[in-house]
Amino acid sequence: MVDKVVKGPASYFPSIEKKYGRPIREWQALVRKALPARHMELVAMLKNEHGMGHGHANAIVAHTLAEDTR
Repeated sequence: MVDKVVKGPASYFPSIEKKYGRPIREWQALVRKALPARHMELVAMLKNEHGMGHGHANAIVAHTLAEDTR
């Protein structure tokens, strides 16, 4: 059995959940609540209000916005 390798922004999710103590769904809900803010405004919100690093914040925002455009 071969495990599927996660690529892209979702590859950060296990470390985000571990480091910040919330499931990704909660972070995505915060991002969606702040819409229609722009991508970098959402990244700044996660960084400034929740102490998240830039890479992790960007990964959540990018993945959430991509999901919502499908």
